[in-house]
Amino acid sequence: MKQKILTLLLGILLTSFLSAHAQILETVSWEFTTEKLSDTELNLVFKAQIDKEWHLYSQNFEDGGPVRLSFTFEESENYERIGEVEEITKAKKTFDEIFEMDIEYFEHEAILKQKIKLLSNTAFTVVGEMEYQTCREGECVLFTPDFEFAINEGQSNQVDETPVKAKKEKINAMKNPRKEYASLWSLFFIAFTFGLIALLTPCVFPMIPMTVSFFMHSSENRRKAIFNAIFYGVSIIGIYTIIGTIVAITLGADFANWLSTHWIPNVIFFAIFFVFAFSFFGMFEITMPSWLVNKSVAKEDQGGFAGSFFMAFTLVLVSFSCTGPIVGSILVQSAGGEILEPIVGMFGFSLAFALPFTLFAIFPSWLNNLPKSGGWLNSVKVVLGFLELALGLKFLSIADQTYHWGILDREVYLGIWIVIFTLMGFYLLGKLKFSHDSDLKYISVPRLMLAICSFSFVVYMIPGMFGAPLKAISGYLPPQTTQDFDISAIVRDQSGAGFKDAKSEICETPKYADKLHLPHGLQGYFDFEQGLACAKEQNKPVFIDFTGHGCVNCREMEANVWSDARVQKVLREDYVIIALYVDDKQKLPEEDWITSTYDGKVKKTLGKKYADFQITRFGVNAQPYYVLLDHDENTLVESRAYDLNADRFLEFLENGKKEFAKR
Repeated sequence: MKQKILTLLLGILLTSFLSAHAQILETVSWEFTTEKLSDTELNLVFKAQIDKEWHLYSQNFEDGGPVRLSFTFEESENYERIGEVEEITKAKKTFDEIFEMDIEYFEHEAILKQKIKLLSNTAFTVVGEMEYQTCREGECVLFTPDFEFAINEGQSNQVDETPVKAKKEKINAMKNPRKEYASLWSLFFIAFTFGLIALLTPCVFPMIPMTVSFFMHSSENRRKAIFNAIFYGVSIIGIYTIIGTIVAITLGADFANWLSTHWIPNVIFFAIFFVFAFSFFGMFEITMPSWLVNKSVAKEDQGGFAGSFFMAFTLVLVSFSCTGPIVGSILVQSAGGEILEPIVGMFGFSLAFALPFTLFAIFPSWLNNLPKSGGWLNSVKVVLGFLELALGLKFLSIADQTYHWGILDREVYLGIWIVIFTLMGFYLLGKLKFSHDSDLKYISVPRLMLAICSFSFVVYMIPGMFGAPLKAISGYLPPQTTQDFDISAIVRDQSGAGFKDAKSEICETPKYADKLHLPHGLQGYFDFEQGLACAKEQNKPVFIDFTGHGCVNCREMEANVWSDARVQKVLREDYVIIALYVDDKQKLPEEDWITSTYDGKVKKTLGKKYADFQITRFGVNAQPYYVLLDHDENTLVESRAYDLNADRFLEFLENGKKEFAKR
């Protein structure tokens, strides 16, 4: 019996040991090679293989979000760096709703290069350290590995001269095709929808009967007329798609990055949207040069395929004043340095745009059932003008956030949107009228429905003026940190959750509290020893939050689970909270440095100290990670990671309380 019990205990211990060590995640494997450029220059090549489902954050986005990839080189008399580390692999760009900012990341593989100039003919080694963060759904891990390049005289054994183009092709082949196709299909359908909307503009809709008339009289041969009509539609698609192809090939990724982040293009786009909005309101007309349109119209008289092509070209030119901002929006949204995205976007738009013209050209009798153009088309144009005003603000907001001008804080931006959509609602109801509007004798049901949608959207936005997150449109709004008046924070401070009750939650002023903070007005510590001492003094269990400034999943847990009133009550009253930031860069005094028993390195910053603490004590290196301890630093219950179920998290805290009471 004793032998069976001993075997069982050993099995449990072995299983615990293996499971703990299995949680030390190594999500990226690196290869360091060199690439000869000349007798005195070469590239240091960093090649990363990234595990499936994980992504590695890039170098090229602003501070305040996830931990960016960075490189630190030890100084040497044998070489000098030329420029900074260059990303050969194009990083993906997306808007992160948690950090409310644009971020960039790699998937599957990443190649980066650092050019150096050789100052010595002897063999030497380039050494340094990287820091980077990888994340997947529910987990983030911070790494700080060393790198080393052996530079030998002549470079004969260290040269990796694989062409960059071949490497890029390999990267593209390794991309997740399902995600790429899903993204392209999504772009296609959005662009297709824009194409349908463009048909309702006053510059385009009246040209449908003109098109039908042209093809009815251009040929007595019905079969030939149908072929000409099909060629006409294909020409429209071709003209628009060629525009997207030229943008993609000639401008590329660097231009797209400049286009999306620099203040100059964003202010220009803002101005263009406003100019088109004023035109839609009837202030003036935007037209293409008459000589260009007339020259195209003259070519239509040639008939046949040539006439069909120039009819299509004329349509594109004449409709530009209404389709210009829509086409521009597609190109701005799709231009990310990829060849396919602008092409797919323009193809989707032009397909929807060309389809009705082609069908009406083939079946001219359908024209009898088409609504006559008139006042309703002008109403569509004015509504588009209001939307142009609202969407144009996004470009000015990007420049404002990037350069910290302070022009469009969140409540200012929301205030303008509230006014715009309120005026649009009144216009739809006929209470607001422009000089070129027809008299509105009654309100149609579709118009009433649109007015209801506009006013409902206004009602939804109003709480945002007082700090409501407005998650549905957060991607279009400035960050909530720019909000001057946040009533939720004021209420929290005036209630039992604020600073007034802080003394009951903590024993003394926390170290690092000038730079580190807990969410929702909670009070706690950022130093393990100080927090543990307070827990002993107050006779409470310890709640350790392994977190990071750049941990997206940590912010999701705080926003969705810690925000629960029940969870906050338990954390506030029954635990001493210790938040340990594994990516914090604060330098520690020399007496607080530690030498890791895991990798043997000296940890000199607060973040590295507690990243090592998490690994050596709990066998885990991913965040978020939550541990409940007693005063002897023993775990109370099984620790938890990312889980957005507030009920399960509350149960975790309650079970920890019960176990602490037993001990």
